[in-house]
Amino acid sequence: MAGAGAGADAAPDRRAEGDGDVERDGAEPKGADWWRQAVVYQIYPRSFADADGDGIGDLAGITSRIPYLASLGVDAVWLSPFYPSALADGGYDVDDYRNVDPRLGTLDDFDRMIRALHAAGIRLVADLVPNHSSDRHEWFRAALASAPGSPERARYIFRDGRGPDGALPPSDWQSIFGGPAWHRVPDGQYYLHLFAPQQPDLNWDNPEVRADFVRTLRFWSDRGVDGFRVDVAHGLAKRLTDPLPSTEEMAGFGPGAHPLWDRDEVHDIYAEWRRVFQEYDPPRTAVAEAWVEPDRRARYAHPEGLGQAFSFDLLEANYDADGFRRIITDNLAFARESGSSTTWVFSNHDVVRHATRYGLPVPADGGPQKGREWLLSGGTEPVLDREGGLRRARAATLLMLALPGSAYLYQGEELGLHEVIEIPDEDRQDPTFFRNAGVEIGRDGCRVPIPWTRGGSSFGFGTDGAHLPQPTWFGAVSVEAEERDDASTLALYRRALALRRRLQGPEQLHWLDAGQRPVLAFERPGGWRAVMNFGPGDVTLPEGELLLASAPVSDGVLPADATAWLRVP
Repeated sequence: MAGAGAGADAAPDRRAEGDGDVERDGAEPKGADWWRQAVVYQIYPRSFADADGDGIGDLAGITSRIPYLASLGVDAVWLSPFYPSALADGGYDVDDYRNVDPRLGTLDDFDRMIRALHAAGIRLVADLVPNHSSDRHEWFRAALASAPGSPERARYIFRDGRGPDGALPPSDWQSIFGGPAWHRVPDGQYYLHLFAPQQPDLNWDNPEVRADFVRTLRFWSDRGVDGFRVDVAHGLAKRLTDPLPSTEEMAGFGPGAHPLWDRDEVHDIYAEWRRVFQEYDPPRTAVAEAWVEPDRRARYAHPEGLGQAFSFDLLEANYDADGFRRIITDNLAFARESGSSTTWVFSNHDVVRHATRYGLPVPADGGPQKGREWLLSGGTEPVLDREGGLRRARAATLLMLALPGSAYLYQGEELGLHEVIEIPDEDRQDPTFFRNAGVEIGRDGCRVPIPWTRGGSSFGFGTDGAHLPQPTWFGAVSVEAEERDDASTLALYRRALALRRRLQGPEQLHWLDAGQRPVLAFERPGGWRAVMNFGPGDVTLPEGELLLASAPVSDGVLPADATAWLRVP
């Protein structure tokens, strides 16, 4: 948005010049279709690598670790927000959409990083946060300094209050992070914030907002960004005509008509963005973070829209063979409907790491293994099966990497990291913890800086401490420790990604009758199969050459909670 900083006008125009058309050896698609079956590694920049020793990760730190990313074998990096921010929500409160947070570096550091990534054959997907800015953004400061009804306020969503003297909020809506979704300003009006009060929602009916985000898309695309991950993609279009409906009344709106979420007209915005993406060679890509019903996801993933959309179905699913098969089948069908490829993900910056989730029992009501009760208990109840959780996570990931479509990995999962529970209350940073005391612990446990070495003040994250405390057990699961262990989770990920690239073929899958339960088996083009044993007993593998397994296989027997890849005769 406006105020891109001193380097804003220095971005080279790379439209239609082929910049970012990174070639790599192997069978994965090149050019415009590179994303369809890519492995994308999410970096939460404040917790990846710290080059200047201030305890906060930075862009120079990422650049220094590009050889590691190349050795892992990822196709792209998804970079969580790196913009100037007060960190009211981990960087998702953006002060300036066309600049770099000074604590993370400069635009020159960004340019060096993206050149080094491209030289290593790795593309860059930048996080974009269009639903809301921060309350420190120059537009919002101008809105607060202007009168009600002014053009400055029209960039956001301001309303008069209800009741005597307007003392009541415009509606009873609650924010995602807890508490009212409206915040009163000194002159008596309220502004809408569906997340934290420091994240005022933008008014996407305002042409000025739309035009400025188009400028932002071009700014980063001209610097070589290959694609965008669109935060809260289902929230931009809103219909806020008076009288505003109550929370109870909002439950009655049908698909595409909810006042706040997943409105049909949001796709007019993305059609305009698609025209911008097509100005580049290869076209820039995008993936929607859209928490919508599966049958609504296809419109976000349509080639005339963003092009791809996250599926969080596996992320939210319990460790269950029937559930996995149903989700995989349905999502492949939705992908065919949209003309896109599907996405698979088990962990990210917003959820308990899947090695921990799978080490916890399924709730008594059969609900998803989210780990909320475990977090609230301080990690004592229910009891975590750490070894079992990691074993199941390795098996599930190996199954996921055999599927057609894009695989999204979250930093540290390749080390088998568990959720960090050992964070004192005074060190926590997530606004959900402070706004929902006793109800939510927040997401800090998956955002702790990852360990690179066995020891040191921050396990190699930087030369000093880390902005979130790291547990003592990090040394044993550091990159340094796992580099020397052929049976480590890091070794498994490296072998799987290298083999996946060699085996990759058309986006097709054929389910096989495993003859045993609970076992999933499917075949991919090229004559190779994936077999996952959800346990509890051993199963006999079919005839064929064992290519890779998540656990030791002896005499053709696959143990419980393990996956194997086979080349069949």
